[in-house]
Amino acid sequence: MTYVIAQPCVDVKDKACVDECPVDCIYEGRRSLYIHPDECVDCGACEPVCPVEAIFYEEDTPPQWQDYYKANIEFFDELGSPGGASKLGLIEHDHPLIAALPPQEGAK
Repeated sequence: MTYVIAQPCVDVKDKACVDECPVDCIYEGRRSLYIHPDECVDCGACEPVCPVEAIFYEEDTPPQWQDYYKANIEFFDELGSPGGASKLGLIEHDHPLIAALPPQEGAK
């Protein structure tokens, strides 16, 4: 099991979750953040600090955002498991699900 970052994060990327994560498993794509499923230790520290309520425990992801679980996993297909997001910085792509979204209202 792991945590999932869903649609409310797209084009917002507040990064409060990144600061809170003790294992550095939240990676930054062009338009969204992604939690590495193999690096996440399921501590839940990221969930309560998200100002847009975009982070869910896998089983608690709302039905309208169930595809984000797969997107979070597939984002790492080419990247693998680098062992920490901070050393990579911004990754200049997104999962196709996120890349195809129109710009999000109210995002920065």
